[in-house]
Amino acid sequence: MDIFSIVEIVVAVLLMASILIQERSSGLSGVFGGSGDASYQTRRGIEKGIFGATIVLAVLFAALALIKLLGM
Repeated sequence: MDIFSIVEIVVAVLLMASILIQERSSGLSGVFGGSGDASYQTRRGIEKGIFGATIVLAVLFAALALIKLLGM
């Protein structure tokens, strides 16, 4: 296993963790009896940082996958 594969695995694990720690009160919770409140909430502080990190990790993961797919 080369270093490129290890980096891709680490980025994948970090991406999954950043997605799972985001707390959103909307989504499917309304379907299953959760609050039906559909108001928009502004991200602030650490929540904004985690959201930004998730985007960066997703782009990085996609770029690593494309590089690996193209054999560069």
